[in-house]
Formats: sequence, structure tokens, C-alpha cells
Amino acid sequence: MPEESGRPLFSPRADARLRRAMVVGALLAALLAATAFAMARSGSTWRVGEAAPQPIPFSHAIHAGGLGLDCGFCHAGAARAAGAGMPPGELCLGCHQQVWNVSAQFAPVRAALQGGGSTTWSSVHRLPEHVRFHHGAHAAAGVGCTACHGAVEEMPRTVRAEPLHMGWCLDCHRDPAARGAQPVGLGRLAQQHGGATLPALANCTVCHK
Repeated sequence: MPEESGRPLFSPRADARLRRAMVVGALLAALLAATAFAMARSGSTWRVGEAAPQPIPFSHAIHAGGLGLDCGFCHAGAARAAGAGMPPGELCLGCHQQVWNVSAQFAPVRAALQGGGSTTWSSVHRLPEHVRFHHGAHAAAGVGCTACHGAVEEMPRTVRAEPLHMGWCLDCHRDPAARGAQPVGLGRLAQQHGGATLPALANCTVCHK
């Protein structure tokens, strides 16, 4: 320990306290880092299980479960386009004016059509703007709707079934076969990065603009 005029700068007691404080500080920092990591990957942080308010009380349990409608009937782009798409008001009213006419509930849909616009739905699975996602590419690889959206045919109100954070997506991209998917095209190739061999789907540019 540094000395001045033959005497130590700190007493043995102060030195021991400093050492204990450093150990406790390091442990607290590690605990905070672990807590932050756990929270970042927790379902509550990503609103798993939460329903979003919608303009009309649409139920997947009735349409996909009870009636057995295919996902593509309402989400026409899911199998081939980047976005799954939302059903136009004409499609909703085309059925409900003939089969089950619930006028009060469909007032927002009619109002949007009369104004030349479309019904504004609250997205439950919207990804950040810096993320690139293509429904058609995932469908071509054999990824089923339930892999990301859960059992929507059982949901009276649509909720997020999976966190959809980067770690969750990478788990599948690193081992697609574990979820019953089969990469297609360039996604089947391996790449070298920093001396390590990585699946092409784990490359940053696959999902990030």
C-alpha cells in the first residue's frame, strides 16, 4: 500500500471496507445486468398474452375455430407477400350483410368505406421499423401460422403468443428444423463470419435493413 512519511494512506479497517464495497458493487452490477437481460426476454415486456383494442370485437375463435376459415381468406398476402394484409371492409360486410348482420358492431367498417378509407386495426404482432420480415418466405420454408401467432383459432381476442424479439427469432434461424421449417434458396447455405461457420439465416442483413 502506498505510504507517505512512513505511514499508510488508509488504515487496515478502511482498506477492508473498500475491498468489501468493491466486491458488493461488482455483485450488484452483475445482478442488475442479469435482471435487465431477463426482463428484456420476458413475455410481459413484449406484451405476450395482451389483447389490443380493436374497432370491432372480432373473434378468431369464431371465424378460424368455429367456422374453420383458412387464414388466407382474410389475410390474402400471408402465403406470398411480405405482409399478411388485413381484410378489406368489403370482405367483412360481404359475409355479414348476408349471413350475420350485426349493424351496430360494423358501424366503424361502414363509416370507413363511406369515407373512402379502410378500417384501422391495432396490430398485435407489429415489428420495429428496422426489422425486415417476409411472410411469403416463411410460408415457403414451411413455417406455419401458429409458430409465430399461436393457436389463433382459440382466441376470442387476438393476443401476442410469442415475444418475437431478436433472440426468439434467432433461435429459429439457427435451427429451423427444430420448429419444422426447411430453409429455401440462399437460406440453406452456410457463411463464414469471424472464423466461425454460421447458417445464412443468422446473418444480420437477413432481418435488418
